[in-house]
Amino acid sequence: MVAELGHFALILGFTVALLQTVVPLVGAAKRWPGWMRFSEPAAGLLFLLTGFAFAALTYSFVVSDFSVKLVWMNSHTAKPLLYKFSGVWGNHEGSMLLWVLILTLFGALAAWFGGGLPPTLKARILAVQGSITAAFMAFVLFTSNPFLRLEPAALNGKDLNPLLQDPGLAFHPPFLYLGYVGLSMAFSFAVAALIEGRVDAAWARWVRPWTLAAWIFLTIGIALGSWWAYYELGWGGFWFWDPVENASFMPWLIAVALLHSAVVVEKRESLKSWTILLSIIAFGFSLVGAFITRSGIITSVHAFATDPERGVFLLLILAFFVGGALTLFALRAGALEAKGVFGMVSREAALVLNNILLAVAAFVVFVGTIWPLISELLFDRKLSVGEPWFNASFTPLMILLGLALPLGAMLPWKRGQLGRVAKRLSGAFALAVALGALIWAIQTERSALGPVGLLLAAWIVAGSVTDLLSRGRKGERLARLMRLPRADWGKAVAHAGLGVTIAGVSGVLAWQQEDIRVVQEGDSVVLSGYTITLNDVSRAQGPNYISTMADVTLSKGARVISTLHPEKRVYPVAGMPTTEAAIDGGLWRDIYVVIGDAQDGGGWAMRSYYKPLANWIWGGALLMALGGVLSLSDRRYRVAAGARKAPVSGVAAE
Repeated sequence: MVAELGHFALILGFTVALLQTVVPLVGAAKRWPGWMRFSEPAAGLLFLLTGFAFAALTYSFVVSDFSVKLVWMNSHTAKPLLYKFSGVWGNHEGSMLLWVLILTLFGALAAWFGGGLPPTLKARILAVQGSITAAFMAFVLFTSNPFLRLEPAALNGKDLNPLLQDPGLAFHPPFLYLGYVGLSMAFSFAVAALIEGRVDAAWARWVRPWTLAAWIFLTIGIALGSWWAYYELGWGGFWFWDPVENASFMPWLIAVALLHSAVVVEKRESLKSWTILLSIIAFGFSLVGAFITRSGIITSVHAFATDPERGVFLLLILAFFVGGALTLFALRAGALEAKGVFGMVSREAALVLNNILLAVAAFVVFVGTIWPLISELLFDRKLSVGEPWFNASFTPLMILLGLALPLGAMLPWKRGQLGRVAKRLSGAFALAVALGALIWAIQTERSALGPVGLLLAAWIVAGSVTDLLSRGRKGERLARLMRLPRADWGKAVAHAGLGVTIAGVSGVLAWQQEDIRVVQEGDSVVLSGYTITLNDVSRAQGPNYISTMADVTLSKGARVISTLHPEKRVYPVAGMPTTEAAIDGGLWRDIYVVIGDAQDGGGWAMRSYYKPLANWIWGGALLMALGGVLSLSDRRYRVAAGARKAPVSGVAAE
């Protein structure tokens, strides 16, 4: 009965979503206040109905109701409770219901906290959001119903994919979806503004918090996924340029460009058309990600579905919303007149360069991701675009972006002097060069990647600190810093986080060491000055798996640092093995140990890695997210101070 109630709530929600789409649009066109206000209770009701449906599915997983087909396919009575919860979204149908729930959550938040928005704009935003929700509810109901019954009910389930039975994967999808789906708000704001024919500083001030919130969640989601891949897959990699990884990275890059572009609209009323276009493309890439993971065109641990019919449905959604928005943009672009004029050396020009580099980087990732599919479809040739191509194409763009970032952040609006800003950054540049030279001196017969990466990282971090310290006169700097808006602190922290991540990536790629060999019990391996000793290998029984667990001692000289327990698990129900790496982490390095299979001649395959600065990768990502949170907490975002309300009757473009 619970499953049927959840299904019924979803059908009711689909009806409400259709009404939320049509009624406010008509009301805004006719200037009927009651019809426009209908969007607010509709958005709230839609969220409650979808939340009830999601709760019903969660209940079915928690109580192991194997009469529900989805529970039978993705759960088991022996599975720990955490993974019964994560099993709700660890599959195609449940993850799409989570997608819809987050869509309705953002719509409800806009209804509840969008009191400062002009009535017509708010009605149109909620109507567009309702239309996206209706499309995905139709997708769930007609192609991916999570509430189908199994007749007769099974005694037990098939269990969840063992790779997904991990804390990192329990939290990774919700954060990622909050970012993916959150970009729908930027899309709704853009389409509503195009319908209204008005894009100004107030619009930019309203859209930035929604985009920033989505970017924060997307940053955390990507970082969690990278961290999971690092310790779970057993190869010690943090990024594989997998098509699904790229699918989340592309909207992240475009969202960064959108955030910076919206600043120019807000401050100078320039780049209006570009900002609208980025709002459309950012959510468009989110839809591309949904298509890639659910169409069956790729095979990946990240891919949920292999049904081409679902892929066609998603392709139609993508074509309708992105194609329709771009058509509307083409019709309205001429009316989006830019007011601000700026010189070639100015903050506006620096932000334009920032946008160009980020957009080209996203395009490079898109081409590398989609080209093998196009080649096979059109030319019947199987191609592989891997790490060497991505590194060669993507890295130069990030180097240029990193070099320009501190300069652009300190340039004044409208017109500036590059020499004056460079002089203020001379200390940061000297520090960066000194660090790079030091690393180069220490490093012998190695790639230049490490010194160059750390030089760039130091340049970005030192530039962010210099930007903060340059505010006010020397005697007033501390007081001035304490009075700075949180958005300024957030910008500096986020930029510094990017520098820290670049340092981590450079350190791991340039200086990691590995040792792969067959080791007998009692044997030791020396790796980068550390001694790794295999003491014993034993069998252990987990809640729903059998573990082959090694006992490994990590020491340096006569000092024992830690005892590690790498595992190789086998899940009998799923019939699938997983690797559980053991990591001794630290600020400056990770020692990473993986136990493999028993060998015919005796002994065990063991892989050991020395990974310098590995944790800086995810520490930098968290700093970036923290910078976003600081900016989002700025009072100007909460109360939209300074944002001019557009008149209800005004439709003239600025």
